[in-house]
Amino acid sequence: MQSLFDFIIKPKNKRYDNKKYIDGQELLVNTEISDHRYVSRIGIVLGVPKLEETEIQIGDEVIVHHNVFRRWYDQHGKERNTRSHYKEDLYFVKSDQIYLYKRNNEWNAPKGFCFVKPIQSTNILNNEKEQALRGIIKYVDKDISSLIEKVDLIGFTPSSEYEFIVDSERMYRVLTNSISIKYERQGNEKEYNPSWL
Repeated sequence: MQSLFDFIIKPKNKRYDNKKYIDGQELLVNTEISDHRYVSRIGIVLGVPKLEETEIQIGDEVIVHHNVFRRWYDQHGKERNTRSHYKEDLYFVKSDQIYLYKRNNEWNAPKGFCFVKPIQSTNILNNEKEQALRGIIKYVDKDISSLIEKVDLIGFTPSSEYEFIVDSERMYRVLTNSISIKYERQGNEKEYNPSWL
């Protein structure tokens, strides 16, 4: 199965990720279908676009936009699928809706994106827990890998970051062209991963 311009994917598990297990007990944390925070974002690639070059391959695990698997209510209160839905558990996904792909148990950033771990604030006069607009590169766009590597400390422009939770780590997706500076590491930078993760 192959589309001309879209990837064909299926959810890795289910469409929604709204259950937590605490001490062996299942806890349902959300019952709203419209809340994007509980929509599953992990899928498996079943088909790649025929007319587009991509490094993503069939069988790769991908992290997708929160609207791909989501359901919603129309103006008449009728439950609907998003426009990505094809049939049953199959979805058409544009390349700009895929943010990470996993191959050989390692996440990779596609062209145009980097993922950045926030770092703890060291300013005792500020009650913010993390430093604004700075972070440590976790997954790097291959197009700039000769300039920036994993573990480099970088700065990025305001409002260019979008929060993701990947393998229980909180990080920001930052457009590659929004990275504004590479800092020298001082050696005392600590990644910030809140305890609620």
